[in-house]
Amino acid sequence: MDIISKFTVGSEEGISDLITIIDSSVYTLHKDFVSEENIKKYIHNEIDPRKMINNLNDLSNQLIMTYADQKPVGYSIIKSGSLHPGIPDGKRATEISFVILSAFDFPEIRQSLWKKCRSAVSFTDILWINMLDHNPLSEFLKESGFVPTISSKAGPFQLPSHILELEINKG
Repeated sequence: MDIISKFTVGSEEGISDLITIIDSSVYTLHKDFVSEENIKKYIHNEIDPRKMINNLNDLSNQLIMTYADQKPVGYSIIKSGSLHPGIPDGKRATEISFVILSAFDFPEIRQSLWKKCRSAVSFTDILWINMLDHNPLSEFLKESGFVPTISSKAGPFQLPSHILELEINKG
C-alpha cells in the first residue's frame, strides 16, 4: 500500500476528498448513538464546501490529507491559536482534528498522518484535541503522548469526550 500524508489547500479537489472522509467518519462515529436520519440531516445541512474552503484559506488553519493508493483515507486540520479553557495564560495552543476512516485504521496510516501533523506543530506549546470517548484513535493519541485533561462533549451531537493535550514546548 502506497501511503502519503501531505498538506492540501482548500481547493475543490482537496475539499471533495475531505468531505468524503467527513461523511463516512461522522456516520461511523455516531451510528451507535444517533439515528441514521439525524446523521444524514447533519451531513446534508452542515457539511458546506464553501464554508470549508473559507476556513482552510484562513492562514491560521492547515489541512493534511492522508492517501492510501491515491484514495483519501484520513485528515488532520491544524488550527493555530485555538484555545480551550484549561490552557494556561501565555501558552501558545494549537487544536487539531485527527480522523482516519475505520477501514484504513492501520498503524502505518496512523503514523504517516501523525508524523506529518507533528512536524507542522513544532511552533506551539500545547497541542490539543477534543476526542469522543468511544473514538478508537484516542488510544493511539495517548500512546503518542497525549494526556486526557478535561471531560467534555464533542461533535455535532455533543457526545461524551475528553480534551487530550500534548505538551510540545516546555517552558
